[in-house]
Amino acid sequence: MSQCFTLIKGNSPLLISMPHNGQEIPADIAETMTEEAKAIRDTDWFKDRLYDFAESIGASVIMPHNSRYVIDLNRNPSGENLYPGANSTELCPTTAFDLSPLYLPNKAPDSEEVSRRVELYWQPYHQALANRLSEIKQKFGCAILLEAHSILSHVPRFFEGRLPDFNFGTADGYSCSEALVKQVENIDFQPYSQVTNGRFKGGYITRAFGNPADNVHALQLELSQITYMDEQELTYNEVLAEKVKPKLKALVETLIAYGHNIATKG
Repeated sequence: MSQCFTLIKGNSPLLISMPHNGQEIPADIAETMTEEAKAIRDTDWFKDRLYDFAESIGASVIMPHNSRYVIDLNRNPSGENLYPGANSTELCPTTAFDLSPLYLPNKAPDSEEVSRRVELYWQPYHQALANRLSEIKQKFGCAILLEAHSILSHVPRFFEGRLPDFNFGTADGYSCSEALVKQVENIDFQPYSQVTNGRFKGGYITRAFGNPADNVHALQLELSQITYMDEQELTYNEVLAEKVKPKLKALVETLIAYGHNIATKG
């Protein structure tokens, strides 16, 4: 346990990271934000609830406490845009997905404040990720990282029309082996739609930690929120969730089995 994240250590080759699941905003930051920002609408809602089976089947899980509005843990600390030319959010976002301002006039974080948040919140999470992946690799000879995300089914700022349900990203094949991708794509996701390396190719964490040549495989899943919640009310829909959870469990079991298979061969 840390002041800014929770880490649950499992006994398998899989680590599940949920970098946008946090909902807290420290008081000193909240006082500079708009009321709309404090509603944290762009959260990857209920990821811990959707993956509540993961710990029982051996996966490690790491989740931050703070909202992505405080600092986006899935962005490059240099500020480099993950999708050049796209209207992306920043390391410390100043606008919501709908382009509404997150800060009161003249209260947006300056470079000194951004650096402070990197040190307080970004670095500890990434250090914990690196440490846990290293521990897993030392034990099993390989490590699998699942970046668990979700997003509204319609976000005009980022994509046109409705997003597919399951959006897998592997940095165009650089963050994990082709064999693992094929096993994931062979899962029966029906009736849900799926795509690999479509609009979402994997964020900074996937790209930074995935190194298949070193037997560290990273895969991002951007799950459309329409599959498990009421997107307008931002509430969990138990009926919908219970239908999609078996697909998520099949994914997690596939990733764990792949890691164990590598460990056995090694």
